[in-house]
Amino acid sequence: MSRRAFAFRDGRLHADQVPLETIVAGTGTPCWVYAARTMRERLGEFRSAFGGTPNLVCYALKANGNLAVVRTLAAEGAGADIVSGGELERALAAGVPPSRIVFSGIGKSAAEMALALDAGIGQFNVESVPELLALGEVAASRRRRAPVALRINPDVAADTHHKISTGRRHDKFGIASERAHEAFGLAARLAGIEVVGLHLHIGSQILDLAPFEDAYARGVDLIRGLRDAGIAIRRLDLGGGFGVPYRGEARLDLDRYAALVRRLTRGLDLELVFEPGRFLVAEAGVLVARVLYVKEGASRRCVVLDAGMNNLIRPALYDAWHEILPLHEPEEPGTTEAVDVVGPICESGDMFAHARDLPPLQAGDMVAFMEAGAYGAVMASDYNARPWAAEVLVDGRRHAVVRPRVEPRARFADEAIPEWLLPARLDGAAD
Repeated sequence: MSRRAFAFRDGRLHADQVPLETIVAGTGTPCWVYAARTMRERLGEFRSAFGGTPNLVCYALKANGNLAVVRTLAAEGAGADIVSGGELERALAAGVPPSRIVFSGIGKSAAEMALALDAGIGQFNVESVPELLALGEVAASRRRRAPVALRINPDVAADTHHKISTGRRHDKFGIASERAHEAFGLAARLAGIEVVGLHLHIGSQILDLAPFEDAYARGVDLIRGLRDAGIAIRRLDLGGGFGVPYRGEARLDLDRYAALVRRLTRGLDLELVFEPGRFLVAEAGVLVARVLYVKEGASRRCVVLDAGMNNLIRPALYDAWHEILPLHEPEEPGTTEAVDVVGPICESGDMFAHARDLPPLQAGDMVAFMEAGAYGAVMASDYNARPWAAEVLVDGRRHAVVRPRVEPRARFADEAIPEWLLPARLDGAAD
């Protein structure tokens, strides 16, 4: 059930058993709050759907890389799907076993490859022939063999936003399907490469099973063809992309999804790997913000918050919808007005909601952006030199700051002014 950990109790919005207003009293606003219980439940639901089918679930750190979030999932046995050397270091710091780490992404550098090889990660998802050759050289120079799954682009369009669709022919990801046999043949001949599997990933926020079935069926056909050609494929990495209902959409039916995967892979004796990110953490997080002003506009009121696109960029970037709830239940339920909800950033695009029906709000009130645990804090910036919002983890009655608020002065403390621009030089003649 959506948002199990976030609910009104005694008129106040809680994160698990802790009122959100209690949390932000110690952190200020804006503030991110994550519910550990929801993360565990989502991971458990995914595993339960597959029952006794052997599989490895690698949490995609790009959704939310906070160490406490990664550790919460790692403690339940999840691995990690990473896309950079920095995320590798985060996964290791959070206690993810190297053998459960999969390195995805189209732009791995030689230094990142070496870092991952030395750590002993379980799999590289290779996205191009040049990358394959580079990885082979790095591995051979270290007298190692890199375990590789080649990512094949199946030319399947997922019904999602075009900026998060990754499996179409013209997308930048993966090796074109018509070149798959050639690429696998090359990989099998390289001394520094151990071919272990096939990787597929067609996009994010997918709620319909049809594109999954189309892409997976093409992948299974390819595996059969590769085996016929003498290339042993033992692992099928089906990526992630599992959507969540931001706006009351029907949930992805995990049981039907698992049945689909079992049917397509029956008799192939494959190890299955999955890389969910959003599915595990989106509903486990909220962003709490405070109303600064309620501005009277020409056609409707404008609610100005202290959180902006520097904190949560998804609405500006993807036209994403997040439900907005006050931290206190309205005294008169059902009384709403259409308002624009905006942030303080000097950009017209810094708008969270347009003509959104909300209960009456006034300066000082606080609101929560729901389903904000994925692609929220991890995509934040200090644009306009604004503070970096704190992050808090809640687990039952306990809560802890897992990343403190960072003020602007700390963010520019490592910057330097060249000596010729220092005040003592400015009153003299130019050199």
